[in-house]
Amino acid sequence: MKGLFERESRFSEPFKDDTVRCIICPRKCVIKPGQRGFCNTKENKDGRLISLTYGQLSAIAVDPIEKKPLAHFYPGSLAYSISSVGCSFTCPWCQNWHLSQAKPGEFPVRYVSPEDVVKGARREECTSIAYTYNEPLINLDYVEDVARLARGEGVKNVLVTNGYISEEALGRVVDVIDAANVDWKAFSEPFYRKYCSADLKSVLDATVMMARRGVHVEVTFLIIPKVHDWKDETREMARYLVDNLGPDTPLHLSRFFPHYKFSHLPPTPVEDLIKAREIAMGEGVRYVYVGNVPFMEYENTFCPRCGKAVIEREGYEIVGWHLTDENRCKYCGEAIPIKGKREIHRRPFLF
Repeated sequence: MKGLFERESRFSEPFKDDTVRCIICPRKCVIKPGQRGFCNTKENKDGRLISLTYGQLSAIAVDPIEKKPLAHFYPGSLAYSISSVGCSFTCPWCQNWHLSQAKPGEFPVRYVSPEDVVKGARREECTSIAYTYNEPLINLDYVEDVARLARGEGVKNVLVTNGYISEEALGRVVDVIDAANVDWKAFSEPFYRKYCSADLKSVLDATVMMARRGVHVEVTFLIIPKVHDWKDETREMARYLVDNLGPDTPLHLSRFFPHYKFSHLPPTPVEDLIKAREIAMGEGVRYVYVGNVPFMEYENTFCPRCGKAVIEREGYEIVGWHLTDENRCKYCGEAIPIKGKREIHRRPFLF
């Protein structure tokens, strides 16, 4: 199985001294023979950049698209969700830390070929394949191979990502990405350097590039109490989103729960999330959702003109649909920016 797991990466630049540069993320690690890059999923073997996680899947699940979260992309559809191990960030609050912080060989995986992923998505009648749970961009060779096959079979491709990708790498794969939820961890460069070992600007640049290249983009913004100045950052973030992505870009305000190295901190108070929603909407964001708080009214989609709920949700299930076939509000006729049509499916399952 070792030969199946290890593939030479196409996202590399070799040098004469047998060192090699990985060009996937903005760090652009220069790796000496026998060593690995920051994310531990790329190794220099005899002057070649080898991906150690190609096809190594840690989980396969059939999820509602709302779980990603994507609220304006083929609502009600199913996403064939796959993950591997590793991450380009070091977030101490990660709820999937057992996957994201694992090195190759530290978490059970099985090899699944790109062809079998696409077959699985079609078998389960999934509208899309979601690359999720751990950071998918560090496994970009595999993501691209699956995505190009999926595109040929009429299956959409969805990234759930931290957005930490170089302009060059993104430019080579953006044409096969249909939607992305980009998780902005905060809106502060010092925060990103301290907690993520990364930079915010690269994430913002990649998010804007995706949107401008036709990818349906939704943004998640995490509110962590006692760690960052979330009120000011929410205001600055919302202004940036409106100016650079547009006011119709869905924003998901995510509730923090104690995990991993931040298990000593309390969950985000719900009233803080509601306040953050008010701030974001006050800056012009038209569709703001509150995440990780099930059965709350702010998981619904509200018409920005008349204020009525046009998509009602309970958890990840759609329980009320008040849009026309053209995705207009049935009450006032306002066009709601939904990509695709509503789909009705059976409940998802994990295997």
